[in-house]
Amino acid sequence: MALARVALNSNNIMKRPSGKSNREPRGERAKPEFDHKMISIRRVTRVMAGGRRFSFSVVVVAGNHKGKVGVGIGKAGDTSLAIDKALNNAKKHLLTLPLTKNNSLPHEVSAKFGSSRVFIKPAPGRGLSAGSSVRVVLDLAGVHDVNSKVISRSKNKLNIARAAVAALAQLA
Repeated sequence: MALARVALNSNNIMKRPSGKSNREPRGERAKPEFDHKMISIRRVTRVMAGGRRFSFSVVVVAGNHKGKVGVGIGKAGDTSLAIDKALNNAKKHLLTLPLTKNNSLPHEVSAKFGSSRVFIKPAPGRGLSAGSSVRVVLDLAGVHDVNSKVISRSKNKLNIARAAVAALAQLA
């Protein structure tokens, strides 16, 4: 069997003749336990003596589509750090739901958080009929066949998501 000839460059570093790297092939990446979705990202500005300082505030909903869901908020100077913080915060505040056999809710619930009011009721055969960030919360929780209504003038997505989680907490 013929051996491949190894060439040395001017820095005396050995290179493989085929141009392949020394790394092993990557295996399948493990699927994370929780899915997450960003519902709000804001750039926040503070005016200091030297000028403006920017930071980011991110709201993330995390869930496993099997009855666990949480809402978290993260703040940092960089968006990726803020997203990581928000995801960790959402995982820390997970809520486990008692779903029926067809992944619906056992009875209707409503809750208020801040000025946001949310009403959620089961609706067999209707699918997921929800708007705003309530839809994201219910989808990541794995809830089907429900109607929901945001009964407030507030457009604050964080408060609406927290109101939806507060309503779902009444089931647990």
